[in-house]
Amino acid sequence: MGHGRRTTALRTTAAAAAAAALIAGTAVGLAPAARAAGSVRFVDIAGDGGTVLKANVVTPAGADASRHHPLIVLPTSWSFPQAEYLAQAQKLADSGYIVLSYNVRGFWQSGGRIEVAGPPDVADASRVIDWALANTAADPRHIGIAGVSYGAGISLLAAAHDKRITAVGALSGWADLIDSIYSGRTQHVEAAALLDGTATLTGRESPEAAQVFKDFYASNMDREQAMIEWGAKRSVATYVDQLNKNGAAVFLANAWSDSIFPANQYAGFYGKLTGPKRLELRPGDHATAEISGLLGLPNDVWTDTERWFDHYLKGTDNGVDREQPVQLKSRSGSGYEGYPDWKSVGATRRKLDLAGSTTIHANVDSGADGGVVLLSGLLDQVAKVPPVASIPLLPRRWAAVWQSERYDGTQRVRGTARLHTTLTPTKESGTLVAYLYDVGPLGLGKLVTHAPYTWYGRTPGKAFDVDLDLFSTAYDVPAGHRLALVIDTVDPLYIEHNPSGAQLTFSSPVNDPSYVSVPLREQ
Repeated sequence: MGHGRRTTALRTTAAAAAAAALIAGTAVGLAPAARAAGSVRFVDIAGDGGTVLKANVVTPAGADASRHHPLIVLPTSWSFPQAEYLAQAQKLADSGYIVLSYNVRGFWQSGGRIEVAGPPDVADASRVIDWALANTAADPRHIGIAGVSYGAGISLLAAAHDKRITAVGALSGWADLIDSIYSGRTQHVEAAALLDGTATLTGRESPEAAQVFKDFYASNMDREQAMIEWGAKRSVATYVDQLNKNGAAVFLANAWSDSIFPANQYAGFYGKLTGPKRLELRPGDHATAEISGLLGLPNDVWTDTERWFDHYLKGTDNGVDREQPVQLKSRSGSGYEGYPDWKSVGATRRKLDLAGSTTIHANVDSGADGGVVLLSGLLDQVAKVPPVASIPLLPRRWAAVWQSERYDGTQRVRGTARLHTTLTPTKESGTLVAYLYDVGPLGLGKLVTHAPYTWYGRTPGKAFDVDLDLFSTAYDVPAGHRLALVIDTVDPLYIEHNPSGAQLTFSSPVNDPSYVSVPLREQ
């Protein structure tokens, strides 16, 4: 349990350095677009409570008060400056939109404190729309809002609270904040350290946000329910009925290996939407699929975002409403696959039996892990090289391993794999991390997916069931390969809660066999 706390400071420092590089790179990359955009106007907008929000407005060439134009509002990402969207804003303005991008409160030159998409942030979005309607030729009947990461989360929340918003583009965002950074009741410490570190570098956290991070790192269980309630207030999943009632057309895009906002929580939320909707999932890590578009380069995510707005804000008959609404790109493939809904993804399932009884010792990293926040998913996206482990060499003292037979044909994993097992711990609390690997002929395992799981208050020596959804993915296991399920107790991505000397025994009772259910695309 102390492992995560001892390394938090180091991770925060590394996160801050990484963020500085990302921010500097983005600002430099966007500078040419900003200089070329003659219609850019930098303005101050009074947000909620009068807080000053630094913003820029990009208008179509020749725009004047005699003709209204659809409006797109772009809240910035976490820790990014207001120049973030200038390249895309210019493209959108060239096709007839008024685009207003603003630096969210608490970051850079904007006033206020970082509220982590709290009520003031949601109110800010509405105040920005008010300003645009009063000071530009924006059409009050055709308003869209979009953003990457933090901007995506704020956009979804704004659409649930402001009926004027008719279309949303939420890229690499979250629907459920707690399910994103506290899934399986486990602190995603590298993700949190990245957010906390970059906020310290580029902004000013509110006292409430600072306390939440402090309790998060300290594993303060007395504050767990308060943290969950804090996160629910900042999650559009809490307001899905309100969003559906408002009727906004919602476009969601995320990456399979997003190490901050995993794809599961977006997929689950998508199924609850009743209005016009589209879900796109593709290879990459957090926001890496959108980066080239922010630099003004051709980009699938931004192209489809603009198509979405063209149809729902401008009425363009571009066919986006007639395409299969769920679009997936395999991490090991090249093209997109369309599905009528999320339930149709991986509708066929194949079980990997976890037979026998296996005991492992806790507190030591076996060598199986989920990679490094931001970097591992990017490497998988660019070079198709996910985190790897030599399955035969994993020490069985610290890792439980089960393998399938070699498959005769390609196994096209699509969707959410589910683990069911019986666990008997020697201590009342603990953490396990389950990994699904694609294992080649030489025993090298490539990570397909994984997820953490933590428990408290269990009776030592008494068995209980563990049911865990691994993070959703799309991955093709080649013919001649195997699937392997590995479970250990330590992963640098997460805070682990195994007391010293703990042991975990996994069994498969006759009346309740253990297994991993793997979702497959129909051959």
